[in-house]
Amino acid sequence: MPNIKSAKKRMRSNAKKAEVNTLIISSMRTAIKKFEKEAKAGNLEGAANHFNTAIQRIDKAMSSGKIHKNKAARLKSRLTKIKNGME
Repeated sequence: MPNIKSAKKRMRSNAKKAEVNTLIISSMRTAIKKFEKEAKAGNLEGAANHFNTAIQRIDKAMSSGKIHKNKAARLKSRLTKIKNGME
């Protein structure tokens, strides 16, 4: 445990940032899993809705710097390939 006031504040702010980062990443992963589940079940409407949500969450994670832009492109490409294969 730090003794210096600024170090204590830095620990508090790091904890808050870590919580937000975890929330963004986990919501992105959840959206991807929901889309894949709907796609595997063959539900076109549900998959389309979850596809849009997943793309939005991936873009948000990328724009806020939580994931690299190449990873975002790779994830979106994989999801798009699954979606196009359903049609």
